[in-house]
Amino acid sequence: MRREGGEAGTDDFIPIRQANDAGIRTRTNDMWGRRTWDPRAARRRATAFLAGALTLASSASTCADEGGTSFWLPGQYASFAGESPPPGWSLPTELYYYSGSAPNSSAAQGTAVASGTRSQSWQLSLSPTYAPATTVLGGQPAVFLSFGVGGNATQADQAGSASIGSQTVSGLTDMSPGASLGWTHGKDYWLVYLVGNIPVGSYESQRLANVGIGHAAIDTGAAYTHYSAKTGLSLSVGGGFTYNFENYSTDYRNGIDSHMGWSAMQAVSANWQLGLAGYVYYQLTGDSGSGNTCGPCKSRVASIGPQINYNFIVAGQQWSANLRGYYEFWAQNRLEGYAVFATLAIPLGGAKK
Repeated sequence: MRREGGEAGTDDFIPIRQANDAGIRTRTNDMWGRRTWDPRAARRRATAFLAGALTLASSASTCADEGGTSFWLPGQYASFAGESPPPGWSLPTELYYYSGSAPNSSAAQGTAVASGTRSQSWQLSLSPTYAPATTVLGGQPAVFLSFGVGGNATQADQAGSASIGSQTVSGLTDMSPGASLGWTHGKDYWLVYLVGNIPVGSYESQRLANVGIGHAAIDTGAAYTHYSAKTGLSLSVGGGFTYNFENYSTDYRNGIDSHMGWSAMQAVSANWQLGLAGYVYYQLTGDSGSGNTCGPCKSRVASIGPQINYNFIVAGQQWSANLRGYYEFWAQNRLEGYAVFATLAIPLGGAKK
């Protein structure tokens, strides 16, 4: 959906407009981390989805959706993705890093990503979140706005020559407003969400590297978490769909994307949890627009990796930190590499513990 890396309008580079999408986007579910094993405390945990919102606000890094870059950042759904944030203000914070290159199969495909393309991207995102002390349809509502700063370094072989083009940029990310509504029943937590992209980040259609994605988008989906305070085991899964609007700078429009993330965590002490996480990203419909010169360019990628969570008390309130990494495989029309998320859930209000 975005082309990470290659500039849409440049014949010298393959259409990879933001070879980083594989990596930056605006938030992460784990940001909320987990608390103690008290069921009531669990209900207060901030939702992983909102943390993922941080990732959505930034941009750029892989290849297919124009340049292999999608609005939704794969890897945002992780531990406790189905839990809603507690009433009051909170500040999910996320640091994200991605490094990838074009799979060998890209040379044969000769479309969205050129063989030899390499890209690294990073992003620091904030997602101020407010959950009112009221219910809607029996669930806990919340609203948030994600934004941040990021950078992208992309290197790509020039078409038909032995020379290499490279570029490094940094700047503000796009902004992503959103809302969620969550419910709790015993050990089960689930929510629905809606988030959009406002293309105000650093972006130029003729650049090889970008931080913003250059177009508007809307993503909607749902997440579910099962948590047992008795055993300390939590299982989460979430998924959604992205509708992309046209990039008017390039006359390029990404197709409809789908994404799914999962997490399995086990408590090993009162403060530490260990587990695995993974995701699958799959583009459902092909790209279009008069600026599209590579055909449908449908992309996909999957990943798996370890994660660790640590809960601690600051000024009488529960903070949670999460670190996880993803190793990618099954990539097509996107870069393939690894991603690292470091998230911190910061409560700004609510009852002290």
